[in-house]
Formats: sequence, C-alpha cells, structure tokens
Amino acid sequence: MIYLDYQATTPLAPEAAAAMRPWAEAHFANPHSPSRAGREAAAAIEVARDHLERAIGLQGGSLAFTSGATEAINWALKGTAEKTTAGRNRIVAIATEHAAVLDTLDWLAGRGFDVVRIGVGPDGLADMAELEQKVDPHTVLVAAMLVNNEIGVIQPVADIARIAHTAGAVMLCDAVQALGRVPIPEGPDLVAVSGHKIHGPKGVGALWMRQGAEPAPLLHGGGQEQGMRSGTLSPALCVGFGAAAALAMERAEADREHIKRLWRIALDGFGPGWTINGSVDARYHGNFNLRRDGLDGARLISDLRNIAFSLGSACASGSGRPSHVLRAIGLSDAQARSSIRLGFGRYTGEASLAGAVAAINEAAASQQDIPA
Repeated sequence: MIYLDYQATTPLAPEAAAAMRPWAEAHFANPHSPSRAGREAAAAIEVARDHLERAIGLQGGSLAFTSGATEAINWALKGTAEKTTAGRNRIVAIATEHAAVLDTLDWLAGRGFDVVRIGVGPDGLADMAELEQKVDPHTVLVAAMLVNNEIGVIQPVADIARIAHTAGAVMLCDAVQALGRVPIPEGPDLVAVSGHKIHGPKGVGALWMRQGAEPAPLLHGGGQEQGMRSGTLSPALCVGFGAAAALAMERAEADREHIKRLWRIALDGFGPGWTINGSVDARYHGNFNLRRDGLDGARLISDLRNIAFSLGSACASGSGRPSHVLRAIGLSDAQARSSIRLGFGRYTGEASLAGAVAAINEAAASQQDIPA
C-alpha cells in the first residue's frame, strides 16, 4: 500500500508511539488524582502541553487539551457566541472552512446569529475586500483556516486577524493542517489543532486561547482543564501529541525539504493533462489536489486499491455531494467529481510517490480510453 492521504490522517511517528506506551500500560493513573502516580501523570501532561505551546509558537495565551479539533472548534465558536455582548451577533467565516466550522455556524444561525460566509477566488484565497466590508462592529468572531484541508491553500490569517481586531472581534484559526507544516502567524485569538495530523495519536486535540479571549465552557463536570474543559485527560494521548509536536519542531527543516522534492516529483509526473485546483504558490505543497477532464475520481480510487488517496475531505467523503471547497473556487459538479487529492509527507518515499503517480496516470488514461 502506498499511502497518499496525509490530509485525512498521518502515520503515527515511532517516537510518539514509544512515548505513549508507558502511559497506556504501566503508568495508568488518573492525572487528576492527588496520589503520587496521579501527580506523575499530570506532570507528563504538562510537559506535553509545553511542547505543543512551543510548536504553536504564539505568546500570551494558554492551551487546553480536547478530544480533537472538532471539539476545539465547537468550543471556540459556541463558547465565544455564548459570551457575546448585546449588539454583537455576527459571525464571519471563509466559505471553504471545514465542516466542523460550517456546520457549527449553521447550528448557531438557527439560534439567531447572523452568519456570513466570505467567498474565495479561483485560487481559493478569501475575498479580502468582501471580508473588510462584512466584518463590522456587530461581529463577535471571524473564523479562517490557515491551510485548507482539501486544496492546501494558505489564507492570509494575520491580515484576517487584523480586520477582526479592528472591528473588536475575536479571530479563530483552524490550524489543524498547518501545525508542524507552516508557521502559525501572530494574530489569532483562538487556535484549534489536532494530534493525528502531525504524526500523533487520534482522539486528542487542543485549543490555544489568548488571555482574555477564552470561550465559555462547552463541557461541564469536573473542570479538569483549567476550570474551562471537563473530562479526565488521557496521559497517553496527551504525551503522544506532545512528542509529535516536539518532533515536528526538531524535523521542521528536513520535512520542508522533503515536501519540496515530493511536490516536484508529483508536478513533473502528472504533466499537462491535469490541472491543479487552487493556488500553486500560496499553498502547502504536501497537498496535491488536481483534476482531469472527464475523469471519474471515485472509480479511479476503486481501480487503484493499493494506493490510498481521496476525493477531498475524509469527513465528507460519504455524503455523495461534490466538495463545497471545489464548488467555492468555481468548479462545476463535473469538474469537482473529476478531482482527486494526494497528500504526502515525512514518511512518503520518493520512489513510492513516483510509482503511484505513474499508476494513477495509467488508470486515468485507461478509464478515458486515451493514450497514457
């Protein structure tokens, strides 16, 4: 199996697996217990928290662990909405945000909030003129994903945060696809991240909160995370996430150089019969989303079962609907269905990627009954 679905999830780093093992087996104590074993588990979580805060790289805030980025995003949106003051009921988001943002905003719209979605150009970048117009003194929060999960486009988050702050609004950045891959710029007040997108374990995420911008609690109970998020933390998951974050910082330059080589292999291998979706330059190059006229992307995946790739977001893959991201950049339903997404990274071999590209080209040509 050649694994090219890094936006859906990443392989668990051996270093993260090794760091987790003792806390899943011998050191199983509840980290919120006052016992010695509990205090040791709590100390391990604090070390992991420090690794993660360093990887995020922002100052003046605190970090709370969650069950994943979906919880972190829900908490950020619903908790900020709950704390809003009279006259601030508008929430602005980019049209290409993840479903965790868009579906939560639909829920808030049903409870009286004025939800505004900002369009993007064919390159996938937000219409900044529209954003400046729509973010007004009634706005409580602006949400923008740093690296898009479907097409890899990098939004100007620092500029978006400046617009939000000028209007007195909070800025939420979904940095799930960015952490460990591209620097998170100064500006966001809330940052959501996920363990399994940076070679850590599934089932753990975090919300970074600038001091003064903390949302109201979403989960109630014991208040284990700084009195703001209830629930017993898993030392193994937190430690694994922290180890993955530390490794991402250590390997940052090597990973970037590897991605550059892989991008060039894919770019050269697919050739002129394919079109890249979204900006080529303002993009994380470990995301290769492209289309070929007349291609049936779903059939291509079925034909190439020894290569793991996707049509887009793993979270929406079963809906049968064309990608909202591809439609937002102006693609027709037919063009969206002729698109595929390859994701590669740290553990992708150059020869494996080249072989996969050749196999995809051959299968696509065979499907369309044209020469490869």
